[in-house]
Amino acid sequence: MAVAGSGWSLARLAEALGSSEQALRLILSILMGYPFALFQRYFLFQKEAYLIHLYNVFTGLSIAYFNFGMQFFHSLICVLIQFLILRLMGRTITAVITTFLFQMIYLMAGYYFTATEHYDIKWTMPHCVLTLKLIGLAIDYYDGGKDPEFLTPEQRRFAVRGVPTLLEVSGFSYFYGAFMVGPQFSMTDYHKLARGEMTDVPGQRPNSFMPALKRLSLGLLFLVTYTLSSLYISDEYLISDDYMEKPFWFRCGYILIWGKIILYKYVTCWLVTEGVCILVGLGYNGKDQNGKPLWNACANMKVWLYETTPLFTGTIASFNINTNAWVARYIFKRLKFLGNKLLSQALALFFLAIWHGLHSGYLVCFQMELLIVIVERQAMNLVRDSPLLSTLASITVLRPIFYVLQQTNHWMFMGYSLVPFCLFSWDKWMKVYRSIYFFGHVLFFTLLLVLPYIRRLIVPRKEKLKRAE
Repeated sequence: MAVAGSGWSLARLAEALGSSEQALRLILSILMGYPFALFQRYFLFQKEAYLIHLYNVFTGLSIAYFNFGMQFFHSLICVLIQFLILRLMGRTITAVITTFLFQMIYLMAGYYFTATEHYDIKWTMPHCVLTLKLIGLAIDYYDGGKDPEFLTPEQRRFAVRGVPTLLEVSGFSYFYGAFMVGPQFSMTDYHKLARGEMTDVPGQRPNSFMPALKRLSLGLLFLVTYTLSSLYISDEYLISDDYMEKPFWFRCGYILIWGKIILYKYVTCWLVTEGVCILVGLGYNGKDQNGKPLWNACANMKVWLYETTPLFTGTIASFNINTNAWVARYIFKRLKFLGNKLLSQALALFFLAIWHGLHSGYLVCFQMELLIVIVERQAMNLVRDSPLLSTLASITVLRPIFYVLQQTNHWMFMGYSLVPFCLFSWDKWMKVYRSIYFFGHVLFFTLLLVLPYIRRLIVPRKEKLKRAE
């Protein structure tokens, strides 16, 4: 529920723009990060840390109230309880488990009581971002009590050694540049930001204005592209009678284009918020080997890779980077004790599915992602190890043809996987899948079964022995 007051004018403006009022409030909220960041740069840089924490709490809560009215109290409850868990339970595995259960159950309850058959922008949207942030904080705090010798380099980098105050936890949670849609960042980086250390020139404001402007401009370009494309490409058309009456090739082609366009709304938000993080300094990631500052610490998109990769794994590596890194760091790698990489990956994807929501479509989407990635890796290994296929793939004149075929296959089945993710409910995504005869499931389950036999036929035994060694 959005806050009342200016609603009548925003509603009219949203209608004129062909958008919903909630979506307009979201865009305005992430754009407000730029004046907020400018104020922090010029008036709070290297000031007392408590002032920065207070500023982040005030701006973050203002954004929450602007979007959801009094429902911002959900985040307040979870932040306060998280602080109490850290203080009362300390650096214990009990604190980690309690945090995980409480934060996830609260989020799941929110999904359950606010669920509709459509994608709505409501308080659970930023709350899912907050859930990961607070779980990560509990794990980093737990690692902070261990001997550094027993931690991996990554764990040492993020371990929280001190005891965060309520003001620090609140400022970390409500940071205006990441409250609504992310990205994820650690408490250690937040502390560096509050101390004025996230800069390429020690003691001076970061030279991050142009890098931030570039990400903002790129985000606005994607926003325009999505807005214009959405006039012709929509979720609703997928379940329309007109779509069902079209020929099979058209239905598949529409899913291919729709899958490409529908993700641009996420790309837009992440690029714009990344610009805010860069502007204030949180995006600083050290310097490269040539001494050039890197501003990708809060990057959620690798745009060039996303637009050019013909591989599913390439899209995964370029899309929602920070969330994927969070899941890898706090879920996948922590399941190492299972001794089974595939099982750990499946459990990590299951966590991602339920974290997104309780709709059946999320589970189907991530199940399909796992299946496609497994088959793609099998196919790539087959091409690499087969002299015939590797020779064929190395022919220069054929590479453009292979690339176009790969891209067509890539975005066709990326869109296929996104159908349940975007349509949520069983009846809707089943209707679309039936219309194309579960083409993706049939193809990839068949390949999963057939590729090992093809490998036996076309990969020489000596190549198999080499790979085994």
